[in-house]
Amino acid sequence: MTLLSFDWPLLLEKFVLIAIIVFTTLGIALYTTFGERKVAAILQDRPGPNRAGPFGILQPLADGVKMFTKEEIIPTHANKWLFILGPGLAMVAALMTCAVIPWGGTVHIFNRDVVLQVTDINIGILYIFAVVSMGIYGIMIGGWASNNKFSLISSLRAASQAISYELAMGLSLIALIFVTGNLSLGEMVKQQQTHWWNIVYQPLGFLIFFICAMAECNRTPFDLPEAENELNFGYHQEYSSMKLGFYLFAEYINMIMSSAVMASLYFGGYDIPFVDDNLLYNSSGIWHTLAPFCQVGTLLLKIVFFIFVFMWIRWTIPRFRYDQLMNLGWKTLIPLALINMVITGSLIILKINHWHF
Repeated sequence: MTLLSFDWPLLLEKFVLIAIIVFTTLGIALYTTFGERKVAAILQDRPGPNRAGPFGILQPLADGVKMFTKEEIIPTHANKWLFILGPGLAMVAALMTCAVIPWGGTVHIFNRDVVLQVTDINIGILYIFAVVSMGIYGIMIGGWASNNKFSLISSLRAASQAISYELAMGLSLIALIFVTGNLSLGEMVKQQQTHWWNIVYQPLGFLIFFICAMAECNRTPFDLPEAENELNFGYHQEYSSMKLGFYLFAEYINMIMSSAVMASLYFGGYDIPFVDDNLLYNSSGIWHTLAPFCQVGTLLLKIVFFIFVFMWIRWTIPRFRYDQLMNLGWKTLIPLALINMVITGSLIILKINHWHF
């Protein structure tokens, strides 16, 4: 393939799409911090941030300026390069997940049909698992490079927690793959447009996946790596300025991406409920133009709902003890996921045999 024969418009299209998704995700993550503080304030019957701008809406920008302008401190005995690499790796891994998420249908612009998905690889779920697994290295590297015993213990906790809950998450997805027959998120969403959403077929699998997603995001009640009453500030104990901001941002971006993945796998993704999306695309006039944007808005609403549930649980349920965390993962979720997988496989075999006869 020569440079002249390369599809440069497609490459430009993907770069623009990546830029839009990344900057939109960063903006949502920025204001998710504000939303979390407001939700916590409502649940605790207090006003929350209300000084920076009308109703406090400029508070996230003020926090961002503070992060950028704070003094940069690197501990004397820390491994400098790994200390810098840790938060960067955590941030990059969090953003890479968005590459396989289908954000909407097709937009016709500049005489081109632009698919609102960076890439629809046929192993999309495996890609997500690989990227999520890489993100834990950012925490491990940061905790070890800090040369702080509390940071190291915290990073070890995070690694063991990720290993424990990724097993149950993977087993719950195997049952879903039995139902859908493929690993592509784009194909799964298209299947749900013409059938029931997967939550109907896999309610137990979704519950297991949701609990494991909270554990992967280190959200309460699974925030043992950041248990302030035991480990001070956790794996980012020694971090300041924007390096600390990267770790905090990565956690919120992981929460957004987990919500997008759950919506795509179990709740139809960008599928508009009670509406035939094909009719919108085949209609004439403004609805044909607005159809893909309505789909994007639908997915964003589902993501916002899941983010609210994450926040609601954080400010309602207390943190587990570490032994309770491990027991839940190994003695409850993994057996439940195995049982769900066996039941799903058995029902599919019975259905196939019924068709055969």
